[in-house]
Amino acid sequence: MPATDEYDVNFCFPVKNLENERVKLTPFIPSEHLDKFFALPSPSYEYFPWVPYLTAEQFNASLIEGRIHPNPGCVLFAIYDKTKASNADGALAGVIGFTDASAANLQAEVAFVMISPPFQRTHVTSNAIGLLLHYALDLPSEGGLGLRRVAWKASPANAASVKAAERMGFRREGLLRWHWVLPEGKETGGNGRERRAGDPRPQALGRDTMVLSLCWDDWESSGRARVDAVMARTA
Repeated sequence: MPATDEYDVNFCFPVKNLENERVKLTPFIPSEHLDKFFALPSPSYEYFPWVPYLTAEQFNASLIEGRIHPNPGCVLFAIYDKTKASNADGALAGVIGFTDASAANLQAEVAFVMISPPFQRTHVTSNAIGLLLHYALDLPSEGGLGLRRVAWKASPANAASVKAAERMGFRREGLLRWHWVLPEGKETGGNGRERRAGDPRPQALGRDTMVLSLCWDDWESSGRARVDAVMARTA
C-alpha cells in the first residue's frame, strides 16, 4: 500500500482535514487507517447495498480500491472522536464520505456512514455529518466548497438513517423504487416485494431508496444554524 504522503485521494474537489473541538475528519489512507478501522467493533451492514466485509483485505479491495479510490466523485474520511484520548487525534470512531460528487453541478451525496457501535448515539455522528455539511455548503470565502446541493440516500426501512438526516435539516424528496439490486446471498435490506417471473436475477433482493437533500438556500436561511445547534448538543 502507498505511504500516507504518496496516497492520491483522487477526489474532484480539494480535500483537507475537517475538525472542531469534538471530532476530526481526515482523508482515509489505507496504510494508516484500514487495519485500525477493521479492528473496531463492526457497524451493521443490514441496510447497505453490499454484503458484510469479512476481512480488511476484502474491505480494501472491494470498497476502498475497488469503488471509492478510482472514482473522482467519491472520497472517504476517517472519523476521530477527539474527546477520547487514544492518541493525538483522539479515538478512531468510524468513516464517512461523499459519493456522486460533481464539480460541474456543484453537488455531492453524504455516504459510507459507518460508525462503530461504541460511538453510536453520541456526538460523533452529528458532528461528522455537520463538518461535511460545512465543508460542502459554506462558500469558498468561508472555507467551504460552495456546493448547491447535498443529498442523503437511505433504505426507507432504515428509520435511524432517515431520522439522522432529518435531524440535520435534510428534507425528503421522494422514493426511488427498485433502485438497487442487492448482491445474491444478502438476506436483509430488501423492499419486501416479490420479483416478477422471469427476472434475470431471481435470487437477488430489490431495494428502494429514500432521497433527501439539503440545498444552499436551506443552508443560508436556517440550515447552518440548525446544524450548528445539533453539533453543540451534549445529550
